[in-house]
Amino acid sequence: MGSAKPLQQFYISEEQSIYLLREEDARKHRQWVSLCQQQLRRLGYQQVHFIGKGVFGFVFAGRLGNTEQVFKFSRRTLPAHLQARLRDEAEILGPLNHPNIPALVRYVTASGQGILQMERAPGVDLAHFAQRCGPLPVTYLVPIAAQLAEVLTYLRSLPRPVVHGDVKPSNLVFDHRRKHLSLVDWGSAVLAQRDADDLPLGSSLGLVEGDRDSNARMGDVFFIGPEQLAGAPSSPRFDEQGAAATLYALASGQVSRFGSKLIPAASLGLPRPLAEIVDAMLSDDPALRREGGDHFLKTLPASRHWLLLPLPEAPPKALLPVWAHHQGKGVETVAYSSRKSFLREHQIDPLPPERESDLQLAHYYRDFMVGMGDNEKGFVAAVGQLGHYPLLGGIALHWHDDGLDIDSSLNLQDPTLKAAFTQAVNNVVNLARGIRPAPQANGKTVFKACFFNARDTLHLVRPNAQARFNAPPELALPFEISEAPELEDKTRLHSYFEDGQDPDENLTLPPAIMTELGRLNLIHHTGCIIFEVLEDHMKIHSYLRLLNPRKANEFRACLARILDALGEIEDLGIAGFMKLPYKNTRHFTPQSQLPRRYYPKDPRRPETTTAP
Repeated sequence: MGSAKPLQQFYISEEQSIYLLREEDARKHRQWVSLCQQQLRRLGYQQVHFIGKGVFGFVFAGRLGNTEQVFKFSRRTLPAHLQARLRDEAEILGPLNHPNIPALVRYVTASGQGILQMERAPGVDLAHFAQRCGPLPVTYLVPIAAQLAEVLTYLRSLPRPVVHGDVKPSNLVFDHRRKHLSLVDWGSAVLAQRDADDLPLGSSLGLVEGDRDSNARMGDVFFIGPEQLAGAPSSPRFDEQGAAATLYALASGQVSRFGSKLIPAASLGLPRPLAEIVDAMLSDDPALRREGGDHFLKTLPASRHWLLLPLPEAPPKALLPVWAHHQGKGVETVAYSSRKSFLREHQIDPLPPERESDLQLAHYYRDFMVGMGDNEKGFVAAVGQLGHYPLLGGIALHWHDDGLDIDSSLNLQDPTLKAAFTQAVNNVVNLARGIRPAPQANGKTVFKACFFNARDTLHLVRPNAQARFNAPPELALPFEISEAPELEDKTRLHSYFEDGQDPDENLTLPPAIMTELGRLNLIHHTGCIIFEVLEDHMKIHSYLRLLNPRKANEFRACLARILDALGEIEDLGIAGFMKLPYKNTRHFTPQSQLPRRYYPKDPRRPETTTAP
């Protein structure tokens, strides 16, 4: 292996979805990414590529000789005390020595920016892995659970126990050929203040023994447990909670811990000991959570002796219609929904003061997730998960005293993902069936979400809020055209204006645009159009599919007149409109919990998988 030259001159800009950035900001971002890749190549690294980003930094990978390494850069726009967290991560990671933990190579500062260099874990992170395959089979899940138990046992056996603080699928890299697991991203790691028995340990990071203040970092609130969320002193028990939430999400095909009341681990076809352990660890009872954690660490390392065979399973049956297309078109889906009002209706506890210094907390809590019941949180997370797939369309859910009605138009753009996506859709339905209308909603609650391609977003800029937006002549709203007229039942036509104005939307559109939207509403099509107006920037998000080809010219003319009228917009905010092709309503009765279903004791007799 060759020797690496010193790292220097690295700068990374803030990033959101590049297709939602203004053209100038998108250009700068591409330049920063290209600069980092060029610098790594100059240092002798090959196969350099951008891996992804987090709240605090950006990650690249490159190969030097036979070794692949990861480079983690702190965001230069962060305050100094948050940029210093990358150095803290290196100090925690450096002494660790375990086969499931990629080793630190070095930490350096280049031009004022911290850079963490470490070994590259083999495989793919479990969030992406599960997105493609759906719920993981027990032949993968049990080895993952066993290795997690071994890593957590190692961390608490150190002279000063270490808390990873952010155990979740995207921080676990899995080599499915060897069934080898790696725990990565130690940016939330700290030295434990309390041991597993809740007894105080020595001082850490300036905190004195017995201090009630916590050094714990927030981690991902979709996976951390209630003690860590409440700011309790850091403890190895935190990582047990992350492990339980991770195993539950991987087994159920979800992206959070919150669905476990309605879809318990006991309903997922797991070996009964593992299902009971996970359900105990996710319990509302603190004593039961600790007992489940103890059983997890003692039981799972011995699971290598369990008889585990793949079971023949049919593809999941979709509870809502799912249409799969293969258009060869790049799709980066963005979900737009009425979740804030929905969550406000179901709020149980008041919002706590936002801790601005913790970006993870601010990121999730500003979406009003705190204070909601777990069922509602699980449902909103499951709807958001649909947006992780290349999806176009929309969904509208109406709760009433008799149950739940769902209208949908779900167009998956990659048929190879249909089985996993179908399970994600079924999770949305099963979680929604466990929700009751909010008392203040007079027996009726509505939730809507639409899914569009960020690559189709139109951008307009202006110098300030007093100037008018001006659409250039070449600008056009894209739309698809059905090859032949699709059947239309006018008595069940879904309208742009059917559900009234969304209370989360605060943009008043001028009469000229509203008139054209009214004309569009009478043309048989499906999709959405969303206007997002900022002081110097307007984004128009859309997914439009014309279902009557004979109306193409009329449809195109309406869209052109909408763009011509953009200069009449004087307000700021968001306004969105969604239209489903027709009312193909599916009705569901309330359901409090899915029935139990375990992996058979003898997998050679799979008929024993169902338990009373």
